[in-house]
Amino acid sequence: MSRKTRELEGIPWYFLVVATQKRERDMPFTPTIFAQLVEFIDRRRFAAIVERHDADAYDKSFHSWDHLMALIYAQLSGLDSLRALEVGWKAHANGLYHLGCDEGCQELPHATLSDANERRPVEVFAETFDMVVKCIDRTTRRGAEEFIRLIDSTPIPLGKLFKWAKWNGRIRGLKAHIVYDPQRDAPQVLAITDANVNDAQIGRTITLEPGRTYVFDKGYCHYGWWTKIHQAEAFFVTRPKDNMGLAVTEIRTLGETVGDGFTVLADEEVKLSSKGDSKLPIPMRRIRVLRHEDDKKLSILTNDMKRSAVEIGKLYKLRWQIELLFRWLKQHLKIRKFLGRNENAIKLQLFAAMIAYVLLRLAALTHNVKIDILRLTDLTREFLFARRRIGAIQTPPPVHPSGKRDRSCPGQLAFVYV
Repeated sequence: MSRKTRELEGIPWYFLVVATQKRERDMPFTPTIFAQLVEFIDRRRFAAIVERHDADAYDKSFHSWDHLMALIYAQLSGLDSLRALEVGWKAHANGLYHLGCDEGCQELPHATLSDANERRPVEVFAETFDMVVKCIDRTTRRGAEEFIRLIDSTPIPLGKLFKWAKWNGRIRGLKAHIVYDPQRDAPQVLAITDANVNDAQIGRTITLEPGRTYVFDKGYCHYGWWTKIHQAEAFFVTRPKDNMGLAVTEIRTLGETVGDGFTVLADEEVKLSSKGDSKLPIPMRRIRVLRHEDDKKLSILTNDMKRSAVEIGKLYKLRWQIELLFRWLKQHLKIRKFLGRNENAIKLQLFAAMIAYVLLRLAALTHNVKIDILRLTDLTREFLFARRRIGAIQTPPPVHPSGKRDRSCPGQLAFVYV
């Protein structure tokens, strides 16, 4: 008989039960991964947004917060249909309380969610996205990328079933325009438009900040907007269109020519020369580079007259970070199959997807998670309702090995050969 067993002899059973319950109460409570993610959303500010748009006017039992949680859950869980969302939501009914969801929303008929997707104002989710974006703390080291903004768009093809979607000559659907911060690896602005809306039209609505460098591709060619960027004491880095006539006014001396994956061939000061082109009263440089991976020659246009040619080349190469965001968005968040066929439902799902992305980035920065966003997405999907710290999401669960056997025990079965 062990010492512990001898000490417990003579103690009434109910004292043991009380002691066990007290020990369980004293243990620290660990919320689920999902609950830790949504802690970054300020409930009071969200309630103010809902009240301002009167977003709960039609849904008395399924409120805006419940709706947001359901769509974020669908994105992080990889669900692509209303019925799958209904089943999964009910299966995790015990974990909804810590998300702040009402008890009445535990039974979530897909018809209720479909009605909410059609009626709830998109502005509620759009302003929530802006709110969580501003929560991203500047915990990373300040560097050159701190003053960089990448601008690009990605098409959202919808197909022939969505008859209301506009056709732009290549696809029928929508377009997501994103302003991206490479330093914090997070989008800053999201605008959803019809597929036939020109990229430069959305670019002109962006608030310009002095000292920032805006990097974009050929689709954002607009001389008036480039002039405004220069007048705001900001910079742009882009590529000229193939039919843009440029005349060389001065050849600059090359210093360092080898960059990360490219070689600078020429650094020239240029001006517009094509007939009919409006005058562009700003200084410009054209930097010609040779990309090593495919031996392709590229031209880069900028109004930055101080940075070296290699630095300008690195800035344009940085633009591919936003392409990785688009890849993640399309492969790891469910935007290929939508939870509705009306425009309102699709926009709500897109904003929910981007909110989920920003929450993951916030969690990685706050809890010092040193894994890439793709791996973090996969782990979050597996442990969404598990009670463990986000900072230890990649740590294997503790293993409790059985005690060592006392091989000298006389009662142990042994084979004796005679």
